[in-house]
Amino acid sequence: MLVKVTSKRQVTFPARVLAAMGVGPGDRLSLEEGPDGFLLRPQRIDPTRLAPLRDKLRRGRGSFDVAAFREQTYDPALRD
Repeated sequence: MLVKVTSKRQVTFPARVLAAMGVGPGDRLSLEEGPDGFLLRPQRIDPTRLAPLRDKLRRGRGSFDVAAFREQTYDPALRD
């Protein structure tokens, strides 16, 4: 399978490839160099980085308001 690199160094993957990897818009991919070339993997969430959210989630007491959470200030150390 071939993919084209644009002048802005962007690549578009076929939808079936992304579906098989379990990624969608906004997800991140990890590109790792190995002895046989490069390996592309979905970037999974590190559960240890979710600790600041622990007091924001209420098990069994309604849903989490993502829009309100996004409007709150955050600790810059949590950014990638």
